[in-house]
Amino acid sequence: MVSRRALREHLLAARIAGAVATSREESLRSYRLFAARDPRVLIGLDPECAWGIRELIALMAEKCGVSADPARTSGHDVIDPHRTLTALDAFADRVGAAARRRAPVLLGTGHPHRLLGFYATLADALSTAGCAVLTPATGRCIDITTRFGLRTHTLDYVRGVALVRKSRPGSPGCATGAHTHSPLPVRTALAAAAEAGGPLPELVIGDHGWVCGAGQLGFEAIGLADTDDPALFVGEAEGVVSVAVPLDDAVRSAYYRPLTRYVLKRACLSQ
Repeated sequence: MVSRRALREHLLAARIAGAVATSREESLRSYRLFAARDPRVLIGLDPECAWGIRELIALMAEKCGVSADPARTSGHDVIDPHRTLTALDAFADRVGAAARRRAPVLLGTGHPHRLLGFYATLADALSTAGCAVLTPATGRCIDITTRFGLRTHTLDYVRGVALVRKSRPGSPGCATGAHTHSPLPVRTALAAAAEAGGPLPELVIGDHGWVCGAGQLGFEAIGLADTDDPALFVGEAEGVVSVAVPLDDAVRSAYYRPLTRYVLKRACLSQ
């Protein structure tokens, strides 16, 4: 069992919280793009309010614990581990509630190299609890705009977790999936589930566009987000996203295992 105190120490030691690798410059750039409603940073969210750069900094200070000073423009961002733990408790409570009612769930990640193991363990536990772990639109091709232009990806599932693979003619896709912020994969999956007559997920778990894209369509969505991903926290503030957990989403995959054990324990899904 992972205690709250032990997990807090781990968050700081692994730099999942505390002084994280994400730079203040990266975060501020994302806030400026979000304020300008750049779709690359909105990642499927259609905000109701006009979020300026100062409002975004204030929100991220409240939700994550980053500096609230707009004049601070350099250095590493800081995530308050207490805020991470509090959000993780809420995240686990939603997972536990879905398990108790055996709700159909959809899990997806734009960070397969880092977070696939975290989500896959949740998928295994939810399946064991009697939840249908949905895998709609397997093999469907999706055109996603990247910094290199329009690229075709394929929607796939690994241990019940959706991800996209780069599609290259005559060669296999990326073995562990591609990094993406796009909401197109979750839109494709949800549309395919609806076209097939269901079931539709009662809970979507993931990150990036998986959370914002699903939440914007009215599905309950919970997920993980770094300090340069303001969309999930804006979505939470506006009631579109149910829970956004602040953490560094790009540390070594093994470092997330204590978080998984903590979530499963609180959700009463431990083996």
